[in-house]
Amino acid sequence: MKKIFPVIISLIVVSLLGIIYLQVDWISGTMKLKREQYDHDIISSLNNVREVINVKKDKSILGFQLQFQPMSFGKFIATSTVYTNYEIQELIRYEFRKNNIRQPFEFCIKNQVSTPLMYSSGFKSEYFDSEHNYSVLLNPEVYVSSESLNVYIEPDNYFKNHLATLLLFAALFTSVIIAAFVLTLKTMLSQSKLSEIKSDFINNMTHEFKTPIATIQLASDALNNEKVISNKEQIKYYSSIIKEENRRMNKQVEKILQAAQLEKDEITLQYKKINVHDVLNRVAENTKLQMEEIGATFSLHLMATKVVINADEVHFTNIMFNLVDNAIKYSKENPVIEISTRNVDNTIHISIKDNGIGMDKETQNHIFEKFYRAHTGNLHNVKGFGLGLTYVKNIVDAHKGKISVESELNNGSTFTISFNLA
Repeated sequence: MKKIFPVIISLIVVSLLGIIYLQVDWISGTMKLKREQYDHDIISSLNNVREVINVKKDKSILGFQLQFQPMSFGKFIATSTVYTNYEIQELIRYEFRKNNIRQPFEFCIKNQVSTPLMYSSGFKSEYFDSEHNYSVLLNPEVYVSSESLNVYIEPDNYFKNHLATLLLFAALFTSVIIAAFVLTLKTMLSQSKLSEIKSDFINNMTHEFKTPIATIQLASDALNNEKVISNKEQIKYYSSIIKEENRRMNKQVEKILQAAQLEKDEITLQYKKINVHDVLNRVAENTKLQMEEIGATFSLHLMATKVVINADEVHFTNIMFNLVDNAIKYSKENPVIEISTRNVDNTIHISIKDNGIGMDKETQNHIFEKFYRAHTGNLHNVKGFGLGLTYVKNIVDAHKGKISVESELNNGSTFTISFNLA
C-alpha cells in the first residue's frame, strides 16, 4: 500500500495540472470568441442604425437627402436633417441593447473630409484612432461622398467582468476537485492506518489471550495428574491459577466491550457525590503490593482543599487505575509515580506523574485514539490493546472534564485531569 501512494499522488497531480491547463486554454478561447462576437454585435447594431436612418430618409416628404451640417461644440443644431443629435444617440442605444450591449458610448458623424457633423458631448478627436472605435458608412452606395458613423465604446469592464466570472467558476470547480482528491487521499491513508491498527490489535489480542489459555491448559492437565488429585493443597493451587487466568481474560474482554459501548454511547453514568481523595487513597492501597513487587516508589500529594465532585464512582475509580497502570507499563527500572491534587478556581486537578520512557510530540497527538499504542523502540513490547487511554478520555469527556498530557521523550509523562467541583 505504501508503494502505491506515490503513484496515486503523481497521477492526481498530473490530472490537476492537465485540468488547470485545459481550463486556461478554454477560458482564453472563450474570451477570444466573446470579443469577436462582441465586435460583430456592435457592427451589426450600427448597420441596423444605418438602415433605420436610410429608411426614414427615403420616406421624408421633403425628399431631401440625409444631410448633416457642422455644429459648434456643445450645440446640436442641424438644418435639413432627418434626425437630431439626441435621436441618433437613442437609436444607437436602442440597437445596442437589442444585442445586450449596455456599456456607455460616444458617437460622431463625420463627412468624407473628416469634418465632424454631429457628435455626442463626450466624443474626443483621439477616439478616431482608437481600437475601440467602430465605424460604418451611412451611404455606402456613394462611397466617395458618404458620411460615416463612428462609435467609441470601452468594453474593458465588460470583458473584465466576464473573465472574472469564468475565473471564479473555474477556481470553484477546481477547488472542489482538489478537495475531492484530498479527501480521497485522507480516506486512503485512514484506511491504511486502520488496517495497520487492526493487524496490530489482532496480534496484541492473540498474545494477551494465548498466555492465559496456555496457563489454564497446563493447570487443567495438572489437575488430572494422580499425584495432584490426592493432594488438596495442589488442587487448590492449580484451581486458583485457573481462576486468576480466567479473571484476567474476562478483564481483557471487558475492556473491549467497554470501548464498543463508549463508541455507541451506550454507557449510562450513575452520578453521585464522591470524595476524590478517598478514591485516590483506595487506589494507592490496592496497588501497594504491585508497587512493592516492581520496586516502585509511589507517593500521594493531596493538596486540594475542595475534593467533592459529581461523578460515576465506578468509572472514576477505573480511570484512576488506568492512569496508574499506564504509568507502570511505560516506566523504566525503579519507577517513581506521584499523584497530586490541587484546586484551580471551581475545579480539582488530579495529576499522575511518572519517570518513564516519555513520549514525543507525534505520539502525544495520538495516544487517546482507539487501539493506538506508543512504540517502545521498534516493537510493541508493552502488553495491552491500546484501549486504556481511549477509555479514560471518553469517561473524562462524559463528565464534562478535561484531560491533558505533558511529556518529554526519556523524561517521563504527566497526565492531568480536571473535574468541576460539586
